[in-house]
This record gives sequence, C-alpha cells and structure tokens, in this order.
Amino acid sequence: MRFDLELPSQPATSHRVAVLLINLGTPDAPTPSAVRRYLAQFLSDPRVVEIPALAWQVILRLAILPLRGRASAKKYAAVWMPEGSPLRVYTEKQVEALRQLLNVNEYHVIVEYAMRYGTPSIPAMLNQLKLAGAERVLLMPMYPQYSSSTTATAFDDAFAALKRMRNQPEIRTVRHYADHRAYVRALAEQVRQYWAAHGRPNFSAGDKLVLSFHGVPKRTLDLGDPYHDQCQQTAALLMAELELTPVACRVTFQSRFGRAEWLQPYTAPTLNELGAAGVRRADVFCPGFTADCLETIEEIGLEVRDEFLHAGGKEFHRIPCLNASPAWIAALGEIVAQNLQGWPVYAASPLSAVM
Repeated sequence: MRFDLELPSQPATSHRVAVLLINLGTPDAPTPSAVRRYLAQFLSDPRVVEIPALAWQVILRLAILPLRGRASAKKYAAVWMPEGSPLRVYTEKQVEALRQLLNVNEYHVIVEYAMRYGTPSIPAMLNQLKLAGAERVLLMPMYPQYSSSTTATAFDDAFAALKRMRNQPEIRTVRHYADHRAYVRALAEQVRQYWAAHGRPNFSAGDKLVLSFHGVPKRTLDLGDPYHDQCQQTAALLMAELELTPVACRVTFQSRFGRAEWLQPYTAPTLNELGAAGVRRADVFCPGFTADCLETIEEIGLEVRDEFLHAGGKEFHRIPCLNASPAWIAALGEIVAQNLQGWPVYAASPLSAVM
C-alpha cells in the first residue's frame, strides 16, 4: 500500500520536522497520592469541568480528591502492567512503531509523545523538541473525534507554551480523523482479527456488538461541540466496513462523572438491559480510544462485564483497542504523512505501509 503524496523536490538539510502524539495522560504510579495529583490537574481544567472555578475547587479539594483518589488508585493497581500504566505503555509502543515506519520510508522526522495531564507534559516536550532542533511540529492528538475537552484543551496547552517562546516553531494541528478511511479500516481489522481468534458473534441469534465511546456532558452538544456527531459518524462507517446493520450494533457512551446528564445511551445500563433482555453474547469495542487504558480495561472489561453477566448475559468480550496493531500504525502513518505534506521531511519516496 502506497500513498500518493507531493514530496519536496530536494532533500532538506535543516529545519527539522517533529511529530508529537498527544494523549490524555495517566498517573505516574497506582498510588493514592499519584492519582490525586493527576486528578487534581485533570479535573481543574476548565475545558473538562465547566463550573465556576472557585466553587468547583472547594468541592474538588475537600470531597472528590480524597475519596476518588483512593478508589481510583485501587482500579489503576488492578490494570497496572509490569512496564507501567497501560496508556503509557501502549503510547510508547505506538511511538516506536511509527518511528520505524517513517524511518523505513525515509521520513527523517522526530517522533515523540506528550500527555495533556501528567508527564511528559506538552510544554516540556515542545521545549525538548526545540532543543533537538525541530523548527516544525505536527501536533497529532490521539483522539479521533474532536471534543473541546480533549482536542481543544491539548491545543490550548501547546499554544500557551508557545506564548512563552521567543523563537517559536511552526505548528500544524490535526483536528480530527473520525471519518478517515485508514482509521476506519484499522478499526474494522481490529474487530475482525479478534473474531478470527475468539469466534464471531451470532448476530442472527441476537448477539450484539456495542461501540462504546467516552462520554461528555450533553450540554457540550447543545453548545455546538461536534463530538457526538463524529462518534456517530465513526460508528456508522465502521458498521458499514464490517457489513453490519444497526440492529446488530449499539452505540453508547461511558465514563459518566457527576450528576449532570451526559450523552446517552450510557454503556453500563445498556449492557444491563441487553443481558436482561436475553442477549446471549455481547462484544464491546471502544473506537474512540486509540490505546487501552483504565476506562477500557477496568471499566469495560470488569465493571460493564459484570453488569451484563449479572443481568443474565452468558458471554462477554472486550475487544482490545487499536494499540500498536499493524493496521493502526499503517493508518497513523498515512494520517501523519498527509499532514506533513510540503514540509522538508527528507523523504526520497512516497510513504508505504510496511507494517
């Protein structure tokens, strides 16, 4: 597979180019203190919690962090890998695989990653890239669907860091890729490979594929955030790629926080309803998460699983996220290459998928 890209006529000898993958973040350790530090930063972001800061900080510091820190630490400990947090482990694998793909195709670019919350931070990595000689940086959020509470706040953090730089690098941003053909095909390939190894659901007998996206407050949709519509778009394209009808699938939203109404239907109650209705098997896949993390491994793989089985379901499957699968790395390379066009990436030939 090769990409039809416009390439510079001659290799450049300066103006290094960098690609910075950006994900949400993770605590540095599965301990209450580390989790509280992480949550304090995450939940203090006005893009994430749109409540007047003064009132919210009192609630956050006195009520939420002391209780949620301990509870979340136990959950992180349950999914922590020998190499560290799953999100960090899989992100690092994505970075290394993308480096190899670009290098094989003679794209001489720097590839690193940053986290919006926790370490390594976006400002720290932008400074590191400048020290490495990068004069052009592509910001590549690992959020396929645009949301103000994910994509926008990552760009906010990057631009705030740029305000403190006298000699700024040139910046490009990838806003979303919810409908990108390569991304959708990578999702479909992930599902197909799982079914090849674990058996395909019997959709004619009523089995279901549930596509669970991270939730956001419903008011964000009312205020014009395109996230909900882009999730529905991705789901529709994935169902078409898998040749499934809406009867065989459900689109849901998980990880609700607080008392306000969030995007519906909610994932856990939906699985409870399916189990109670006699659905024998439910497979849950999270297309909006490009790497497995607490929300996919623990929330879906344990909490939602229990909801379904306790309600009467017989067989539950959590399909892993894209992680560093060959199809996803090839798709990521294609998206990155398209957004690097016109920059001096030292490419001698069009990028081809070799993974």
